[in-house]
Amino acid sequence: MTVFADFGSTWSKIIDSSVKIIKTKEVPGEIIADFACGHNAEKRSKRYVNELIALSKGGLRLIDEKDFLLVDVGSRDIKYVLYRDGRFVETGWNQECGASQGFAIELLEMYYNIDCNRLELPENGYPVTCGLIGISRIFDEIIKTGDEENALARFVKGIAMNVYHFTGKPEKMYLSGGLCENRLFIESIPCEVVPLGRFVLVEGLKEIYKKGFC
Repeated sequence: MTVFADFGSTWSKIIDSSVKIIKTKEVPGEIIADFACGHNAEKRSKRYVNELIALSKGGLRLIDEKDFLLVDVGSRDIKYVLYRDGRFVETGWNQECGASQGFAIELLEMYYNIDCNRLELPENGYPVTCGLIGISRIFDEIIKTGDEENALARFVKGIAMNVYHFTGKPEKMYLSGGLCENRLFIESIPCEVVPLGRFVLVEGLKEIYKKGFC
């Protein structure tokens, strides 16, 4: 049995005899993937694959279009691949200014016990380029207004707009990662968004295994 895994900073996605989503800190030590990507992959795999390669191969496996932009918003970074006429054009990986954006949303949802999927889309968002720094903006806003839900909604929209600008203001994007399950985030991006779920990179690893190259 071949084991594929995306060992992310906070969540791991694993396909072995079943499909699993596990907090990375809780992944059993005996799980060693045959093919893996992610920030914690090198020490947990027999063959490490760069995340951009896995994302690219996952896009080619899942998207039935020759022209596409595929964006992965992780716990701590933003990355994308762009294809035109079936050929790779460019990629981008923002690990600094995109710091912990997905993680910051998840952290704030848990702290304030708010589900972003039930929040109204705000008219304006905060100018957020770093999730961790942006948290201080939320605290300041809540002190002023006492409105936790509006502050969080504006924070999420700010992150969504940062993703939109970072990827070149596209007309359409395919989305990978946990934020595929966040309705507010998706609606905050001012273009067509097609969510592909949390296993895009793992599907890319399967494609690499199938084709026998990396």
